Amino acid sequence: MTFRRQLAASVVASFAILALAACSPKQYPVAEKSMTELAADFAAGKVTSEAITAAYIARIKTEDKKINSVLALNPKALEEAKAADQRRAAGKSLGPLDGMPILLKDNIDYAGMPTTAGSLALKDNIPAKDAPMTKQLRDAGMVILGKANLSEWANFRSNYSTAGWTGVAGLTRNPYDLARTASGSSSGSGAAAAASMAAVTIGTETNGSVTGPSTVNGIVGLKPTVGLVSRTGIVPISHNQDTAGPMTRTVTDNAALLTAMAGSDPADPATAEADAHKTDYTKGLNRDSLKGARLGVLRFQKGYTPKTTVVYEAALEALKAQGAVLVDITDFKFADLSKYGQLILNTDFKEDVKAYLVNAPAAVKTRTLTDLIAFNKATPRELLVFGQDRWEAAEATKGFDDPLYKEAVEVSQRSLGPEGIDKLLKDYDVVALIQPTGEPASLIDSATGLRAAGGPGAANAPAVAGYPHLTVPMGNVTGLPVGLSFIGPKWSEQTLLSLGYAFEQATHARKAPDGTAGKMEF
Repeated sequence: MTFRRQLAASVVASFAILALAACSPKQYPVAEKSMTELAADFAAGKVTSEAITAAYIARIKTEDKKINSVLALNPKALEEAKAADQRRAAGKSLGPLDGMPILLKDNIDYAGMPTTAGSLALKDNIPAKDAPMTKQLRDAGMVILGKANLSEWANFRSNYSTAGWTGVAGLTRNPYDLARTASGSSSGSGAAAAASMAAVTIGTETNGSVTGPSTVNGIVGLKPTVGLVSRTGIVPISHNQDTAGPMTRTVTDNAALLTAMAGSDPADPATAEADAHKTDYTKGLNRDSLKGARLGVLRFQKGYTPKTTVVYEAALEALKAQGAVLVDITDFKFADLSKYGQLILNTDFKEDVKAYLVNAPAAVKTRTLTDLIAFNKATPRELLVFGQDRWEAAEATKGFDDPLYKEAVEVSQRSLGPEGIDKLLKDYDVVALIQPTGEPASLIDSATGLRAAGGPGAANAPAVAGYPHLTVPMGNVTGLPVGLSFIGPKWSEQTLLSLGYAFEQATHARKAPDGTAGKMEF
């Protein structure tokens, strides 16, 4: 926190806004408020967007000191909130999200604020225009409250990185237990959503970076189909796997946020079909959607700890109680693509980050991966906690024309998509696959490097295939959250969200953090 304040002047003058939001005795209580509840209070005239924005800012000032989920605040947040109130008063509201404060992961462009990806190399990366996805959120009237901390470079610099740490802002901690990881790479987005530092947040995922922080922070996280949401203006890892995703405390809020985010972008060829598939996802939510729904239980994914297994079995019983037909899948194994995985990401990062940096402001001097590696070697803080072994491996890749790279992409996507997830769905006649998203949050360990929680996580297959993956809180292990994953074919977001909504409404499994989880007396 101290280092973040020292850097504030060079990153953005964001904390000056805190003085405008001193908490009064009658401060509007934003903790645990859903956007549905906020909208109802807007409509009833009980609160203004300016008031709730000020309340979130005050909450960040008082409650985020130890969690460290917010990297920087938007100096224009209250101004944007006032504009929303004026529209509402004039009968010109932009819709249900108008005036809702949101935090963006700090690898997403918002005009006038630095997009740092947590790195000092990008402290002067102040974009002149919004990422298309950001523009869509603003067109819906959302208030950009600020930027959430993350795992530096979205956890793509070292195989021994500490999840949630950045050179710009330091370490984000889990609000359920400050000694535990917030996971990554959307660490700040997950912790901030869990601790009510904003109405909702946005994360990004290449492989587990939305769903991982969502499960350990006890929130709803959706990794959409790759190509449903624009990636233009987002610091990349891999054009084959990258996507932004909504991170929220409720499924309804998740569906509403995805509705605003989805859409085609001419600058991102992967999104060519997005407009044909996007919809108002809130309208498809049905609390009876589990009745008769056939769900494939991935029993072959073994190795969960006993306590997580107990919570999982209870979740399965809840699904059955709602009428779901559970089909155990025991005789299958996803293809082992370990020889391909790093080659794809390393090659993509080297080329994709260069394509992003070519449009960076002139003040940004690092333009290639070679430049970034050199910058870190010359900047002691950047290598203070972990190195850049992944980058050095990426630097040695041969580009998109490398025959082995082309083979890796084709085989990986086919094996985990058509021959993996799609095959299971067809062979067992199920609409979605389910398993625990992962284990509870692990203790932070910067000595050996901690990337995320352990266990046979659910993220890899849908991430590599580019398919959607929803995690919804399913319970707690010694007070620490764990989530239930719903995985489906391309463009099945509506189905997954409705199934997740029915499970959420039946169980109400999410518990707000109080900082006491994991603390036991022996």
